[in-house]
Amino acid sequence: MKTNYFQNIGIGLVLACLLAACTKLDMQVSGVINPTDFPKTERDVEALVVSCYVPFRSNWYNGIFTVNNDGYQVIGDMSTDIGDCLWDNGMWNAAIYQNWNPETVLVTKFYDYLRDLNRFTMVLDLLERADINADRKSQAIAEVKAARGFMGYLLYSWFGPVPVAHIDQLQDPLSTDVIPRPTDEDMVAHIERDLQEAAAVLPYSYDNSDYGRFTKGLVNTLILKLYMLESRWDDAVSMGRELTDARYNYGLVNSSYADIFTYENQRNREIIFAATCDRTNAQLWLAHVLPGSYPTDNPNIVKWNGYRVPWRFYETFDPTDQRLNVLVGSYHGTDGVQYSKSNPGNALTRGAIPVKYGEDPGAIGEDSSIDWIVYRYADVLTLLAEAIVRSEGIVTDEAVQLLNQIRVRAGIDPYELSRYATSGVQGFLDDILLERGHEFWFEGLRREDLIRHGKYRAYALEKGSTTAQEWFTRMPLPQRVIIEGKGKIHQNSNY
Repeated sequence: MKTNYFQNIGIGLVLACLLAACTKLDMQVSGVINPTDFPKTERDVEALVVSCYVPFRSNWYNGIFTVNNDGYQVIGDMSTDIGDCLWDNGMWNAAIYQNWNPETVLVTKFYDYLRDLNRFTMVLDLLERADINADRKSQAIAEVKAARGFMGYLLYSWFGPVPVAHIDQLQDPLSTDVIPRPTDEDMVAHIERDLQEAAAVLPYSYDNSDYGRFTKGLVNTLILKLYMLESRWDDAVSMGRELTDARYNYGLVNSSYADIFTYENQRNREIIFAATCDRTNAQLWLAHVLPGSYPTDNPNIVKWNGYRVPWRFYETFDPTDQRLNVLVGSYHGTDGVQYSKSNPGNALTRGAIPVKYGEDPGAIGEDSSIDWIVYRYADVLTLLAEAIVRSEGIVTDEAVQLLNQIRVRAGIDPYELSRYATSGVQGFLDDILLERGHEFWFEGLRREDLIRHGKYRAYALEKGSTTAQEWFTRMPLPQRVIIEGKGKIHQNSNY
């Protein structure tokens, strides 16, 4: 039976709810947690730490990594050239065609996770005062700093700076002071400090029973991604090289691309962080993507016929690319019909089926117990390749070979350095952007990639948007936040 750290999630959920009521963003519930007598024991500390993992789930319709329309990865990718949906309504179209404003809940709802960001600060204060074993205390503090840095990174990537409350402000529930947004520099420094301090303590890995906890590899991957977001290419190169160190024990799944995402091959060496799933904490991917006529070995899987990868993007793949084995452009249906782009029926009208994940043989209905992958080693290798070229201003053989590791695994020809004799740096950057799209569809990375390469709006226009704007690289803050901010919280530019 699969075991993981989140077997304690029930306790964590209770504490998450209690602590959420004590943040600056809500009325305080006096006496819910009394810092004079909690936490007293290591069990108390463990419960506090577990509560900080709660937001990072893919648990049915809950958690920031859920696969429905509340999911950070799903909505981010829907706003790019790789995402579409057959549920043709205004809600989904807001993301698909970059048609949003400060009242569009589909993109502003992630601001609510600011409550968790500030709750982590309260947990850290409680942990600092806990009288327990020093090593256990240090580990607990590192995990919560990792949670705060992780959430800070996600919010910063989406919205830019968000109000980060100090513990003194959080402990004064009667204050009516509005906490303004920090500068970009201060927000980045806050995130970087949390992640660096966590990395100094967290282990490279855990025993199986603790799988799913934050590791040194995760926080350093987040630091790498923060450096890429901030165009700190030299720092990104250093961190990318760090993550290739043998102590992390990361490696590619070279048997096949499909094997990364199967029930049988969970917790493989390529995975840096996954939202752990089981029968009570399930992800719903196949239910969201499969057409009713799609053949499955498990007849109990529900199929809702939703998410698609547009034909325009699908057709950029080499026809021999093995990643197309799980990005399905044609199939023989259970009704005897051969479906394809030329005979799409109601399944393939908007593009190919992003099957990606294998079947859970024990699934009944919409649930799957296959861990939902958030970050993996292929991301590190390709970001390192990009950072090397951006840092050095030339295409190096090292960068090409890093990119080729992904291409070879996909069964397509590797590139030669001579390919860039005329196209140079821009040619390599174009190649790596496309290759990352081919590798990471619906893993939530495409939005940041297109923004970093300056193509977010252009690709939205090519997809059919008539509303995409240059400033959409940052999402709008909810209008209610601006109103409640009394002139001290300013909206992102041009909204």
